[in-house]
Amino acid sequence: MAWTLHSAWRATAPYRVRIGLALKGLTYDYAAVDLIAGQQREPAYRAVNPQGLTPALDLGDGTVLTQSLAILEWLEETRPQPPILPRAAMDRAVVRAMAGIIACDIHPLNNTRVGRKLNKMGIDKDGILDWTQGWIRDGFDVLEPMVETHGGQFAFGDSPTIADCCLIPQVYSALRYEVDLGPYPHLAAVAERANAHPAFAAAHPNRQPDAKPL
Repeated sequence: MAWTLHSAWRATAPYRVRIGLALKGLTYDYAAVDLIAGQQREPAYRAVNPQGLTPALDLGDGTVLTQSLAILEWLEETRPQPPILPRAAMDRAVVRAMAGIIACDIHPLNNTRVGRKLNKMGIDKDGILDWTQGWIRDGFDVLEPMVETHGGQFAFGDSPTIADCCLIPQVYSALRYEVDLGPYPHLAAVAERANAHPAFAAAHPNRQPDAKPL
């Protein structure tokens, strides 16, 4: 039974799940959701995900999973090889903390709907950019020493984990928003190595069927 991933090419949350699926070697059909056009708010998509957000992973049996971290954890629990969480409980806690800083502290404050709300409140483009950059830097300021301490080839050790599933899309977003990565050499180095990995390359926004020229 084929899975369908409801995704948006540049959005970081579905990007995380695409990486996780690729790391696990899992195939799926791709259903594009145009967030700029507002398709996520239309009844057809709300019937898939009532929250009106991406991603949504339809398992084809009437079950739809939402929220990127929940999907990644489910993948690890149901398809444990290759692992995307370390074996030791303390190591898993560190990886989950890294992922949480990105998915819970950085991303919710600079996603599309927040930008739209700020615009409606009268904040101009420069103000929104400053807002977005500030929250990314705050998160990266914490992540940089964590990766320096725990990282190897990837954010934690030498194998990809859920932390990398979150970090690589957030670095992509940071570059979109003109954040200087100079103060974050360990994050930048992990991102460079990860982007050379086949699973991360396959999940890259520019490789998606709904990618648009910039």
